[in-house]
Amino acid sequence: MLSNQSPSNNLTAEELLERFSSAKPRQKRGLIASVESKANELAALGQSLFSPFDKDGDDWGIGWILQVLNRHVPDELKKLCSDNDGCWFNAPSGNGIDFLPLQKNLLEERYEEADRFTSAVLRELAGAAAQTRGYVYFSEVEAISGIDLLTIDRLWIAYSQGRFGFSVQARLLKALSGRYDRLWPRIGWKKEGIWTRYPSAFDWSIQAPEGHMPLINQLRGVRLMDALLNHPSLSSRV
Repeated sequence: MLSNQSPSNNLTAEELLERFSSAKPRQKRGLIASVESKANELAALGQSLFSPFDKDGDDWGIGWILQVLNRHVPDELKKLCSDNDGCWFNAPSGNGIDFLPLQKNLLEERYEEADRFTSAVLRELAGAAAQTRGYVYFSEVEAISGIDLLTIDRLWIAYSQGRFGFSVQARLLKALSGRYDRLWPRIGWKKEGIWTRYPSAFDWSIQAPEGHMPLINQLRGVRLMDALLNHPSLSSRV
């Protein structure tokens, strides 16, 4: 486990949980290592571990705690998750899609598998033609279920310390004055003018550039990503 000599490391598990759950994002990041150093103590809190958090939200605090428990005390996590279907966020769908595989992949930090699942779901949401051809047209995005896009975005944010997700990409694009030519290198999809080779050259880890995932096929052009990031269910979150 990570060592941490900061004052937060002297907190009890209950005190650390209270501070971590109520902290602003920047303060929360300063507590990441302390949370990892107390995996056993946090697991011992049982179901009270979840009480400060909203199952319908996207607070990456509980997502990180769950990932920490999965890293260090997976057997204890299984006990906690036995009473929480999907462990832990609610993941509604307007199309009957089971998002448990996505949540499980993200929980276990298997980001490449999570990205592949996300791409498959987007094709399914876009319709039979998209599934047959293997990719989504920008003109098909408008009809995609906002409930499902919101669920995908929430789960990516919650299990990435707030680093990945459609709305994260949209926020970065906005900060770059809407310039996709500046976004591609910012999120690691283009390096020195060359498109990043999929999948081998992508960084499928939490250390990847902010906004690196989920992947939207940039070779389909700007219009697909622009349609997706401007979908009403996502644009309201930027």
